[in-house]
Amino acid sequence: MINLISRTISHISTLLKGLQIKGFLAVVIVGFLMLTTNVAYGQNDKALGERVREQVQQDNSQRPKTIGEWNKEARETEGSPGKRLEKIGKESAEAFKQFGSGYVEGAQKTANDVGDSAAQTGKDISNQVRR
Repeated sequence: MINLISRTISHISTLLKGLQIKGFLAVVIVGFLMLTTNVAYGQNDKALGERVREQVQQDNSQRPKTIGEWNKEARETEGSPGKRLEKIGKESAEAFKQFGSGYVEGAQKTANDVGDSAAQTGKDISNQVRR
């Protein structure tokens, strides 16, 4: 009788090891999360599109902003590659200038934040030393 119980327990434990319970539970949990998460796709897409359009229109550069504008400009200068290259050069310079100004603004903000954090850390350390 003890031998039968021992073999049954051994058989069940072997079966459970074969199923790889951890992997199975991970799949069940991920499936549960995916089924119970409420995502409204339609509402988010419209707002995002509008925000992107607004950002594009706020840029007051003379460069093409859309693929359609880029293609129109390419058709206008189709016969003269020199003129096209000149326009591309000017637009590239403008783009790099715009990118550089954004980079400088971001670097300045980061430097200010780091400075503020360092000052706060110094104050915290001095307060701890006084205690």
